[in-house]
Amino acid sequence: MDLSIVIVNWNTRDLRAQCLESIYDSLPQRDIEVFVVDNDSSDGSSEMVRERFIQVHLIANEQNVGFARANNQAIRRCEGRYILLLNSDTIVKPGAFDALVDFMDTHPQAGASGAHLLNPDGSLQYSCSPAPSLSGEFKRLFHLPGVRPDGYYQMHEWDESMARQVDVILGACLVLRHQALDQVGLLDEDYFMYSEEVDLCHRLKAAGWELFWVPQAQVIHLGGQSTRQVSEAMFLRLYQAKLIYFRKQHGRWQALLYKLIVLTAACFRLLLTPLAWLQKPAERQAILSLAGNYQSLLLNLPGM
Repeated sequence: MDLSIVIVNWNTRDLRAQCLESIYDSLPQRDIEVFVVDNDSSDGSSEMVRERFIQVHLIANEQNVGFARANNQAIRRCEGRYILLLNSDTIVKPGAFDALVDFMDTHPQAGASGAHLLNPDGSLQYSCSPAPSLSGEFKRLFHLPGVRPDGYYQMHEWDESMARQVDVILGACLVLRHQALDQVGLLDEDYFMYSEEVDLCHRLKAAGWELFWVPQAQVIHLGGQSTRQVSEAMFLRLYQAKLIYFRKQHGRWQALLYKLIVLTAACFRLLLTPLAWLQKPAERQAILSLAGNYQSLLLNLPGM
């Protein structure tokens, strides 16, 4: 089998239906299997899959077990030479998966590759980043030159006709060589959400595999449709996951230093919050909302 596709869903029923339709429209000749893992959605997602996509292998969890564990549930059953982790809020453009499979077939040193993600308006969506480091996180959190605030590469400068080797690929559309996964292991289930693909990319590179961004494969990613439903909780999950990553891959002392960087940056942001009242109402609300997230982060950081 060429490709096993794994989609984890939480309360994105209509988007998931759109995603599945695009998969079957884009791969009429490929030998594929599709797994959907539903993390106890309350919007009828599982029922929709059973009724409309009987060819899909559905795993319906009775609780939200997190992104890593849910993916692993399906990965253990995958038979494809390649395993594609795909977000439910994506639309696959024709030929995208063919391009990824063909690239992996012709680049045996590639342990993983990622698609050229697009915003709904067709513009570039940033989806690859350097490996996390203390210096990079410091620059990112304090908005210093040389690092994007979101941590991604300056991808707008890249040649979109050529594949490019990268450190980390966003898990929204990530193709993994089954052989490489057998070597380095599955997603680390200590991560509930966020950084699990960062950890996996780190382990793949440490084992000698290469990772690539493949611009010929285009996938529209709506972005954050599940996580924005509980934004404060997901903000905390994000930094908890980053701390787990530093602790696991760089040791206890780097994790403590990272916690200090986050603490300092959060305090700095909160000190500047009164300036929000000089902004227009929409911008002011965004700043105040983010300040609330940082305040919650400060309260929870000691126990992370």
